[in-house]
Formats: sequence, structure tokens, C-alpha cells
Amino acid sequence: MTEAEDRRTQILDAAFEEFSTKGFKGATIKSIAGAAGVQSPALIYHYFPDKEALFNAVLETHAPIRSAVEDPTTFMDRPPEEVLPEIARAYFATVSNPVAQRMMKLMVGEALRRPSLAEVLGRATVARILDSLKKYLSRQVELGRLRPHDVRSSARAFVGMLVPQAAGRIFLPALREDGLTDKEHIETAVGIFLEGLRPER
Repeated sequence: MTEAEDRRTQILDAAFEEFSTKGFKGATIKSIAGAAGVQSPALIYHYFPDKEALFNAVLETHAPIRSAVEDPTTFMDRPPEEVLPEIARAYFATVSNPVAQRMMKLMVGEALRRPSLAEVLGRATVARILDSLKKYLSRQVELGRLRPHDVRSSARAFVGMLVPQAAGRIFLPALREDGLTDKEHIETAVGIFLEGLRPER
């Protein structure tokens, strides 16, 4: 790792801690620089043009789901029985990390109070995930593995099937009292989803 790469990693780690502790608004470039041991906050701008870009980079680094869907060309022609469970596992891995959970709780709370932050979060995560899913599902329709349908809706539906399981871990523990494991949920949810989209024989 070069010195520049090492410094960038240092800044990202410090930013993650600052964002997860203080939220998007509370974490400042100055406080992040101090936590990273960077003498001048201006140095951060050498690596990231603004706080939003830094926040986006933090999400990319600490959210496996982002990595899983970042480049849909790597899985575009693979069957949905393989790809959808992988995406679901990455989603649950993202919400399983206790530090990431802390950050998500703070960000969701702030996003409800500040529409501008909700817009940042939407572009940084949700929009990217849905865009990759739409491209993938469209390709599966082209290949004849799924029947023609509105992929905007199916992409949302698939993510929506995962949300209650994740919410049980972060916000609503009562949802996990029935003992449903992530593995069981993924298997059932993917099965239901694909059954509804099978091409008509």
C-alpha cells in the first residue's frame, strides 16, 4: 500500500467513526481530520472533493451490498437462482456489523429530519442498488429466464422482501422472535420472487 493509499484509508476509517457517532451533519471535515491525525483539514479535499463524496466513499467501504452490485456486468448473465441469494447475503452482511448498525440508525434518524440528507443517502445506496437490480432483471428477461415485466417494480419488490428481516436486527427485535434465520428467509423469499416471474410455459 502506498503512502497516499494508506492516508486515504486512515481518513475513511476516521470518517466512518465520526459519521457513525455524530451523524452526517455533526461530523465535520475538521473533526474527521482530527480523528485521522491529519494536520490540515484541507488535505482531506485532496482525496475527496466534499463531505458528501467522503460519506459516499465510507458507504462503499463499509457496505458489502454496495460492493455486490457495484458492477452488474460481473453477474449479468448468471442465473437468478445464484445471483439473487448473493445479493441478499451481502445485504444482510451489511446490516449485521454492529458499527454499521449504529451508523444506519443515526443516518435514518437524521434523514427523516433532513430531506437533503435523505437525498444523499438515496443516491449513495438505494438508487445504486435498484439500478443494478433493474439492469440485471432486464437482462434475465432478455435471456428468457424471467417473463417480461416492469423491472422497476420487481427490483423494489425484491429489496422490499429483505427489509423486514434486516429491520428485525436493527430497529425491531420483535420481528426476530420467531427464530427465522437469514438463510431460511433468503431461500424462501428468492423462491417466492422467482416463482412469480417464471416465463409462462
